[in-house]
Amino acid sequence: MKIPEARGPISHELFRVLARGPEPTRTALGLAGLRQEIHARLAAAGDLVVDDDIQLTLFCLYELHYSGLDGVDDAWEWEPDLIGARQLLEKPFEDSVRNEAAPLVHGLPHHGEPMTSDGVADILFSLAGRDAGPSVSRFVAKKASLAQLREFLIHKSVYQLKEADPHTWAIPRLSGRPKAALVEIQADEYGGGRPERMHAALFARTMRGLDLDDTYGGYLDTVPAVSLAAVNFMSLCGLNRRLRGAIAGHLAMYEMTSSQPNRLYSQGFRRHGYNKAVTHYFDEHVEADAVHEQIAGRDLAGGLVEAEPRLLGDVLFGATAALALDLRQSSHLLSCWENGGTSLRPTVAVAA
Repeated sequence: MKIPEARGPISHELFRVLARGPEPTRTALGLAGLRQEIHARLAAAGDLVVDDDIQLTLFCLYELHYSGLDGVDDAWEWEPDLIGARQLLEKPFEDSVRNEAAPLVHGLPHHGEPMTSDGVADILFSLAGRDAGPSVSRFVAKKASLAQLREFLIHKSVYQLKEADPHTWAIPRLSGRPKAALVEIQADEYGGGRPERMHAALFARTMRGLDLDDTYGGYLDTVPAVSLAAVNFMSLCGLNRRLRGAIAGHLAMYEMTSSQPNRLYSQGFRRHGYNKAVTHYFDEHVEADAVHEQIAGRDLAGGLVEAEPRLLGDVLFGATAALALDLRQSSHLLSCWENGGTSLRPTVAVAA
């Protein structure tokens, strides 16, 4: 992925550091400036979920574990001092997401008697069935203009073009029934061994159908922090074993709240005259996620809590965080669109 434009002192300093190789003799000294910028920004920052500099920095640090950054030495991936700098951002970001999810977590069981997998699934389905507020899918189905459909795809592209990868980190951290369930879900996400059927490939085809660039990260400069935060949370949970329960809960909720919205997304694109070539991605998720939600809720999340009861709180945290961050992103998109504005970063929206 190409290195994007910096959005503040932290990302500017990060990109300056990454331009050089991580030589042991100078790494700690070279990262001192980055740590200073992080401390200064955190002291002044308010809402981390919408902080462009912090979210872009986290996104690029996580990207070192995915496809990497163009021109950046792969040796940076596990450089201890850079990992330490990332952790300075991860803890307050996690705390911020926990605060976002707190109202949804309130009243749910966290401890007590061990729960069956069906009991866990019932809680998750109940959460998924709540009215979460403004609906982007209904807006897309009935009102969205062609320009807004393009913006919608641009927001989704920062995750959908690498769809399933953050959750895949959890496979070696699980065993037995939950592991088998996750592998079954991910096998579908990756096209069952057929590259042209990978969900990321289907989404790329949808983007091309609307004359958008399907290069991974191609619109990173245009996407605001609130959309990056949703992807960063997946990476945070996927890359930290202690949060394996959270990534399981996140995937369960992601699948449980996917089928009907994708049906509406498909309607919105068909309303503008697009055919199966464009809507295939959404149509595929209507069918696949109706199956995946049962596997993810009962066998993955429920099976994990049956095996490790102490992870119930983490599973519910991941599930409620998925809902809370989706609500923040939906509120941003609809607020902009209903007021006649762009949901992309204003300084670069015209280029997009």
